[in-house]
Amino acid sequence: MDTLAADGIKLFLPETYDLVWSSIVLVIVAAFFYKYFLPKFQSVFDERSHKIEGGIAKAQKAQKDADEAKRKYEEQLSTARVDASKIRDDARAEASHIIADARSRAETEASQVTANAQRSIEAQQKQALVSLRGEVGTLAVALAGKILGSRLEDDAVQSSMINQMIDEIDGTDGEGK
Repeated sequence: MDTLAADGIKLFLPETYDLVWSSIVLVIVAAFFYKYFLPKFQSVFDERSHKIEGGIAKAQKAQKDADEAKRKYEEQLSTARVDASKIRDDARAEASHIIADARSRAETEASQVTANAQRSIEAQQKQALVSLRGEVGTLAVALAGKILGSRLEDDAVQSSMINQMIDEIDGTDGEGK
């Protein structure tokens, strides 16, 4: 049985010449692979490595650009907020000036209207006084004519009498005031 077991193991072990020729073929294939295929694989690996490194560099540059753009945007936003605040304050100041100007113009116009009304009232008063003097004069002449029994026909005498009576009436009204 020993011989059978030893013969069975020999079946699995190759012969020495097979090992030698297999080793020679393996060395030739390895040398061919090392000389021709390995440099191509290495160049493909290097190229991919460079692409990856370039992509990383581009991504880092893009990140820097994005950060710079963000910083500029934030600065512009800050400047815009300051400008908007200034514009708002200027608008409020201008609105208060406009309101003050409008108020002063309204007050000026109101005082002019009041002055015009006062002048108009004074003119109407004077006109009424002149009209009243004429009527009072006519009535006074008629009354004096009746009292004296004759009619005063001289215009100069009538005018002086009327003026004298009106002056007396004005003097009495002036004292009574």
